[in-house]
Parts: sequence; structure tokens; C-alpha cells
Amino acid sequence: MFDYLIVGAGFAGSVCAERLASLGRSVVLCDQRPHIGGNAYDHYDDAGVLVHRYGPHIFHTAAKRIYDYLSQFTEWRPYEHHVLAHVDGKLLPFPINIDTVNRLYGLELDAGSIEAFFASRAEPISHPRTSEEAVVSKVGRDLYEKFFANYTRKQWGLDPSDLDASVAARVPARTNHDDRYFTDEFQVMPLHGYTRLFERMLDHRNIRVVLNTDYRDVVNELRFRSMIYSGPVDAFFDYRYGKLPYRSIDFRFETHDEEVFQRGPVINYPNEHEYTRITEFKYLTGQAHAKTSIVYELPTGEGDPYYPVPRPANAELYRRYKLLADATPGVHFVGRLATYKYYNMDQVVAQALSLVDQIEGVRKPAATGTRAA
Repeated sequence: MFDYLIVGAGFAGSVCAERLASLGRSVVLCDQRPHIGGNAYDHYDDAGVLVHRYGPHIFHTAAKRIYDYLSQFTEWRPYEHHVLAHVDGKLLPFPINIDTVNRLYGLELDAGSIEAFFASRAEPISHPRTSEEAVVSKVGRDLYEKFFANYTRKQWGLDPSDLDASVAARVPARTNHDDRYFTDEFQVMPLHGYTRLFERMLDHRNIRVVLNTDYRDVVNELRFRSMIYSGPVDAFFDYRYGKLPYRSIDFRFETHDEEVFQRGPVINYPNEHEYTRITEFKYLTGQAHAKTSIVYELPTGEGDPYYPVPRPANAELYRRYKLLADATPGVHFVGRLATYKYYNMDQVVAQALSLVDQIEGVRKPAATGTRAA
């Protein structure tokens, strides 16, 4: 008899497993993939370069509790992420900042004049509802077309006018020279990779890990008191109301016989090619190697579900599934796919910690707990 069956060995499921095990609960953690770590899984490719199998995962958080909790399972290397966008034949900082505008238009704006520049180009929209409106209401139509419009169409398979404003809000324009992609207080990468972090997190006598296994194949053979589910919520209910829309990615990896392939860790290509961006992993990991490995990302509507599509109709469909989830006894739903929300990694960790606190009646922050030997 296990106390919990946990479905999915990504951040949501693994954090729940570790916290529950540390509280003395017995856990069986099941994943249909052949590895732990979910989409954060990394490994050494045939050339010996550490790569992220499911695209770049850069850890950042403003929450010390999340940073302290994960620090139990990894050492860190400082890493501030920088992205360039290939626009009009130039590699420009993204998100848009003062330097982006100056280099694109040949201007000499500063912190005192950039706001006036944006204001002169912005289209007045008091309550932006779509991604298109969110961008043009801040920086105007030209920057929208050059940096956002085509990238969004490739990434989401939809016009920005059909996507919620929250999509564009993830990458706001800046009125300074800060060219970091994130501005959170804690910006780090696990020193030895994400998979090593997960291995340490799950190394507990109360956790049994079962891989290459669909939970449906074993759910009737296992005895457990409660389930924590981090897979797609529509799949759990056999698509009773139809499938929730997701975007997937076709990852195409290459290894090059040179130390450096491109001028930055990630270069966006909003207006050329069928791919959206190229990532070079050695920038992220800090690995020294004579060769380098990169990945092209080609968004698609088929394949593993990665990104919930934020549209009002989809939110309404999810609401119907949430009503089913809330009415399902003995099952707790957690994570991006189970709650149909575009969470960052730290947000998933926070959600998992809160769930365990809730279902186990823990009153103090879980990050202060002591792991069992």
C-alpha cells in the first residue's frame, strides 16, 4: 500500500514526491517517458555536449523560498540569460530596450527620451485584450511587425490578434539598457544539470520510481490512498469535452566541430525560416568543449503537449474540465498540463509545494523541512 501514486516525474510530480517522502509518506512516481525530469531533462549527446532534450530551460525566480528549496538538491552557477533577435539583417537585444531601438533606427535615444519615442508610436488602447493590442499599445506598429507578429504566428499557429494579451506581456519592452531576458533576483543554472538535480531530489527510501509506464497500465494493480496527477487534464477524463489545444515543438539538434556556433545563447528569427529560434547549449551550461551542439525549434500543432494556447474559448473548455477535476475524489491536479496554464519552472515548484502543504496540513514553508536520510 502506497500513500500516493504520482503521475509525471517532471518538476510538479517530483517536488510533490520529495516533499511527501520527507513527511514519511510512501510514494510511487510513474512516468511514461524513459527518464525523470519531464521537459527539464538534460543529457550528454553523442559528442559529449550537455543538451536540454526538450529545448532550453533557464531557471529564474524572485522567490527565495523556491531557490532555497531547490538548493537542497543542486549547486548553482550564476547565469543571466540574453537573447538576440535577427531583424533587418541585424542581431538586436530582445526584449526591446534602448539599444534595440537605437541600433535598429540609427538613433541616439537615452532613458530620458525612449519613453517619448514609444509614446509617439504607440496606438492608444485603454484595455488591450489581444497580444497584438498589448504590443502596439506600448511600442507601436513597426516594432510589433518586426519583432512580434511573425514570431507569434510561427510559435502559436495563430495571429496575435487571436491570442490573449498575456502572451506578449511575458516579454515587455524596456526603457533602459538592461538586455537580460529575465530580471528576477535569482538567475542560476544547476551546476551539474537538471537531471542530476532530479536524481538527488528523488533519492529517498520512501520513493519508488517507475519509468516507461503509462499510469493507466498499472493503476489497477497498485494500492494507494490518493493520486497526484500532472499530465494533461483532458486526457485524464478521456477527452470528454474534446481536446484542449496545445502547441508542440519539433526539436532538430546539430553538433558542430567548432567551439562556438553563434553570437549568443538564443537567437530569435521572427521573420525568416520556419524555425523560431536557435539555442546553443554551452552558453547555458558553462561547459568547456571543443565542439558545440545547437537546437532549432520548429513549432507544430502535433506532438507532445508543451504550451497551453491562451484563448478565451480554450479557457472556457478548461473550466469545464476543472469542474470535473474538482469533483474527482482522491485525485489532486498540479502542473502546467493538469491546470492548463503557461507556468515557468519556479511557478510549478511553488504550486507543488503549496499542494503538499495543503493536503498534508503543513503550516510552515516546506523549504524549511528536513529531508529523511
